[in-house]
Amino acid sequence: MASGARASASEHDAGWERNVDAAAMEQQVASAPMPDWVDVTRRNSRAVQSTVGWIFWDPAAVSRYEALGLPGPLGYIAARCAPLAPAGAEAVVAAFGSISPAAIHATFAQRPDFDAFWRARDTAVVDGLRRFAPAIVAPLQALAPGLWSVVESLPKVGRPFFAGHLRMRRPADPLLSGWHAVNCIREWRGDTHWALVAAAGLTGIEASILHNAWLGYERDWIPRSRGSDLEEITDGWTSLRERALADDRGVTDRGVRLRQRIEDETDALTSIVWQRLGLEASLAFADRFEGPCELLLARVDVTAGPNYQPASRVRTTPASVMERGD
Repeated sequence: MASGARASASEHDAGWERNVDAAAMEQQVASAPMPDWVDVTRRNSRAVQSTVGWIFWDPAAVSRYEALGLPGPLGYIAARCAPLAPAGAEAVVAAFGSISPAAIHATFAQRPDFDAFWRARDTAVVDGLRRFAPAIVAPLQALAPGLWSVVESLPKVGRPFFAGHLRMRRPADPLLSGWHAVNCIREWRGDTHWALVAAAGLTGIEASILHNAWLGYERDWIPRSRGSDLEEITDGWTSLRERALADDRGVTDRGVRLRQRIEDETDALTSIVWQRLGLEASLAFADRFEGPCELLLARVDVTAGPNYQPASRVRTTPASVMERGD
């Protein structure tokens, strides 16, 4: 009887200790700081953009486009828009947002084989990554399966350009497959961003003017770099003035604040990419991609110029000071 009582007491003590341990573990988890997913998103979105954007001005890609019959800028359009090209030029104008509609229509007028430009771009991507950022090769290959799992889970509603990419054949090459997964994430963010731009009542040219001011670039640099002509830019300034987002001196503080709000909302809404990938993999993405991506951004400095690929540039100068001279 006493022996049974001692056994029962021992079991009770062991059970109590397990409960205490479990409670302590729960308390430790509860007290652990929650990840700042918006901060993770800001950090990784820059690497995403740099992983992809360098190819837009890559001389090897441009030479392939020229061999297929289009100059570099139109070749870029043909390669990038291939997933949505069957829907026509106006659908691409809507998806691209700030790229000159005239340039997009000029591309379609040439009746290119869009899939051929897509393949030409892919060949240049593989060659260029191995040559200019070899340290990105292994991470792209290793993270590709997890990135594709995230891509497949992302909501498609309101994101037609992203959804169009899902119809394209997934590359067998692990490096190119990883790059395409990153590109899908980039275009998903882009669709999300342009939805917010539209919700703010902005046109593509107006958004370019505000983005230019927000970055502190030389006046009208971004809209001019994207093919907008003087008449389009003038119309954009006029409409921004009507909304007090600009005045005779440039973009107002109200306009800059609107652009910052759009950026913040884009980061918040696109944080689900990294939440679904998970904290460990998301931080690994940042750690392993940032170094090679700086090399790819430096490549853009050489092939295009230091202002190009503005989504990868760090905003350091107050835009209102640069734009207005205050």
